[in-house]
Amino acid sequence: MEPETKTFDDLIAMMARLRAEDGCPWDREQTYASLGPMLVEEAYEVIEATEAADWNELRDELGDLLFQIVFYGQIGSEQNHFTIHDSIQKVHEKMTRRHPHVFGGEKVSSTAEVLANWEAIKKEERAAEGKNAEAGAKSLLDGVSGKIPSLLEAYQLTTKAARVGFDWRNTNEVFAKLDEEVGELQSEINHEVRNSERIAAEIGDVLFVLVNLARKLGVEPEVALKGSNRKFRRRFQYIEDQLRTQGRSPGDASLDELDSLWNKAKEDERI
Repeated sequence: MEPETKTFDDLIAMMARLRAEDGCPWDREQTYASLGPMLVEEAYEVIEATEAADWNELRDELGDLLFQIVFYGQIGSEQNHFTIHDSIQKVHEKMTRRHPHVFGGEKVSSTAEVLANWEAIKKEERAAEGKNAEAGAKSLLDGVSGKIPSLLEAYQLTTKAARVGFDWRNTNEVFAKLDEEVGELQSEINHEVRNSERIAAEIGDVLFVLVNLARKLGVEPEVALKGSNRKFRRRFQYIEDQLRTQGRSPGDASLDELDSLWNKAKEDERI
C-alpha cells in the first residue's frame, strides 16, 4: 500500500504540532539563533548530494532543508512576525516583478541584460521604499550577508559589482592582477621585519583575486574548495590506511614516504 502523499500544509501542521505545549521539548526550545547552524549545514548537504549525483540523497536533503525553513516560519508565526505563507506571497510578488521579460511585456536578449534589469528593478524597489540618498540609501552590496563564508561573500560581492560594469574585461586581466598580488605577498614575506598583519592582508588580497578568477570562469569558489577539501580528506585517509596496515601512523613516516603514498592515492583515483 502506497503511503499517503503529504503536502506543504501537512509539513506546516507537523511543525506546529512539534512546537505545541504538549509537543517535543527539543523543538520547543529552538530559536532563530539555534537554528542558524543547522540551516547552513542542511544547505551544504544539499550541495554535496548534488555534486555526488546522488538523487535519492538530494531528495532527502531538500526535505531536510525545507523542514528548517518551515521551522523558521513557525517561530515567526508564534512571535507574530510573519507566517510562512507571507514569505511565499512576498517571494512570488518579487519574482514576478523582477521578471518582466517573463510575466510582462519587456524583451531581453541575453542573461547579462536580465541581470542588469534585475539590479535596476531592485534600485527602483529601494527608492519606492523611501531608501533614497537623503534617507540613507543602501549600498548595492548591502544585500550580501557578512555572516556567510568568506569565499562565498567575496563571490557574491563581486558578482553584484560586475552587474553594473565594475569588473575585469577578461581572465587575462585577472591573471595580471593575481601576479601583482602574489608579488606584493612575496615582498611582505621577504621583508627584513615581517609584519603579520600586512602578510594576512596580502593573503586576503590573493584569495580575493582567485575568487574573481573562479567567477569569471563560471566556477563557484566555495563549491570548488569544498571539492578540494574532500579530495584531501580522501587521499590523506588513504595514507593513514596504508600505514595502519604496517602498524604505523603518519607521524612515524618520513615526508618522502607520505609523498609517495599521496601520489599512489592520486594514481588510484585516475584508474
